[in-house]
Amino acid sequence: MDGQAQQRLMATYRDAWRSRGIVAWLVSIGIVAVYVTLYFTDVLDPPAAAIGLESKWFLYSFVYSAAMIAGAWSFLRRHGNSRYQRVRTYVNVGVQVLLGFCVPFAMKLAGQKDFYLSYFWPLKIDYLFPTTLRSLPVYLVLYAMLGSLVAVPLLTIYFGKRWYCSWVCGCGALANTIGDPWRHLSSKSTAAWRLENVTVYAVLALAVSTTAVVAGNQFLGPGHGAFSHFASQLQHYYFLVVASVLAGVVGTGLYPILGTRVWCRYFCPMAALLGLVQKLGRFRIAVKPDMCISCGNCSTYCEMGIDVRSYAQSNQSFTRASCVGCGMCAHVCPRGVLRLENRWPIQGDKKQQSLPVVDF
Repeated sequence: MDGQAQQRLMATYRDAWRSRGIVAWLVSIGIVAVYVTLYFTDVLDPPAAAIGLESKWFLYSFVYSAAMIAGAWSFLRRHGNSRYQRVRTYVNVGVQVLLGFCVPFAMKLAGQKDFYLSYFWPLKIDYLFPTTLRSLPVYLVLYAMLGSLVAVPLLTIYFGKRWYCSWVCGCGALANTIGDPWRHLSSKSTAAWRLENVTVYAVLALAVSTTAVVAGNQFLGPGHGAFSHFASQLQHYYFLVVASVLAGVVGTGLYPILGTRVWCRYFCPMAALLGLVQKLGRFRIAVKPDMCISCGNCSTYCEMGIDVRSYAQSNQSFTRASCVGCGMCAHVCPRGVLRLENRWPIQGDKKQQSLPVVDF
């Protein structure tokens, strides 16, 4: 157990801005307004140009990075006593600042197409579009294809989806830093679990089908009438609904109301795909038997809405497709019952656990 893991936990529901009070609603409305302005207007282009940034997207990336740094500082004040949380947060910030802002900005200054090295298909479905691949140098084509289709699944089998969702992905990094004060608001109800099983895999299916249709149309070239129009409309509405509304307006704007992983839990196609692979891999949350005191901290602070306590109470180590391996359940446990592990189940351990107890 971390020495000070329990500090300030009792204030979770005491502050109105952290418990869906009026301040939380005002903050949420403000964030939603920012994302609506970003995605559906050009208001931010002049301020971006005024400070030497080419477009509103570089301004957004700059503000995003600054917000993450501020959130990381606040997060580490609360949870920096955990080595896992410290290292994870440093990596989050480093990846965002370097790969999410500096590298794309430098590429644009050099007259090249900006490319975000921290994103892969299907989170960035256009990375496998023929037109995108034709516009990139060979090394980036190899990076996009081998990264998305080979490296990502292999790393997930070995480390679980946490290597990406909690260490690399910018969406998850924002949730883990600036969104941390609202992580406890994620619903743990059965209805929410059923909803996420429908929505997240529906978006994954939509991402796969959109990639196939648009790539097929671009490969065939123009002149296919109704099919070309359908592909164009499908691509347009995918980016409008999924990339803009669900990922930005809803996924980030509703942090103070629905918790920090709304996008990751209910809509992210990358999270859905990695979750399926994770079920086949080595990652699990191990439970020390007969030590849980049912305090509920683990379930309260699970940003993915998993009822971790139920597994701990039943002495059951587990792997859930939705788990992003943030490690907060283990961090806030007062008895050190939980541990994040990467190892295949060992048959010998199972036999050892089933040995009869002899009472002399």
